[in-house]
Amino acid sequence: MCGKCFVQKSDVIRHQKTHTGEKPFSCPKCGKCFSRKSNLITHEKVHTGEKPYSCSVCGKCFSVGSNLVTHERTHRAEKPFSCSGCGKSFTQRGHLISHQRSHRGEKPFSCSECGKCFTERSNLVIHERSHRAEKPFSCSDCGKCFTRKETLITHQRSHTGEKPFSCAECGKCFSRKSYLLTHEKVHRGEKPYSCSECGKCFTDRSNLVTHQRIHTGDRPYSCTECGRAFTQKSDLVRHEKIHAGDHPYSCSECGKQFSERFSLMTHLSLHKGPSDSLEAAAE
Repeated sequence: MCGKCFVQKSDVIRHQKTHTGEKPFSCPKCGKCFSRKSNLITHEKVHTGEKPYSCSVCGKCFSVGSNLVTHERTHRAEKPFSCSGCGKSFTQRGHLISHQRSHRGEKPFSCSECGKCFTERSNLVIHERSHRAEKPFSCSDCGKCFTRKETLITHQRSHTGEKPFSCAECGKCFSRKSYLLTHEKVHRGEKPYSCSECGKCFTDRSNLVTHQRIHTGDRPYSCTECGRAFTQKSDLVRHEKIHAGDHPYSCSECGKQFSERFSLMTHLSLHKGPSDSLEAAAE
């Protein structure tokens, strides 16, 4: 099938199952199937909560010994697997193999539903959940479900207020690494995304996409109550507060409440001068 070679015949038999899709070992708890019995045994620890392997540096625990070995490399900043093409290094051999596919443009894992291809099998598995509407990772605080465990972990920070990624320049902290990377461009004055219509530049691609809606007239976020449409989701969220009766902004002078900050700023001008109202609203 692929020419890959093995030392033992039993290894080639196990490997061939990846081509045939055969998964004879199923979990009695959730029904998930595996091509190897060892993988099933490892998976079952998820249900039992068993994590016998702990890191001596930070105490983090793992259900699989190999995951602990990989984790310990982060403390030593050890990346033993390097790419011969560009020199980039990785803590895991699997990550190197996936990376090398990007150089070759190779995407061997394809979706049987829509034909979309991926460089990593794990990304294919996650993608396939979108066809089944499967979201196996749920938040214990609010019950919201996600297709990826990493997305759940990031979401949970909205409950805990945790912001583990800090800017070395100004100390500002962020809940996501991607937010930090975007923020750091501000210090460097970097704005790599430019509008083809007017030439305006942005540090973040998503801001460019939102800006371009001004030119196209695209308003993808619409209110289910009244049908009013908006270019940004945040604008829709603020608008929906009107229907919900939510008025979080109150006037310190007379106590009148408003659903939008701008409406409060406008109202404050009745009590004070326009310049004073802007300053009061900022406070």
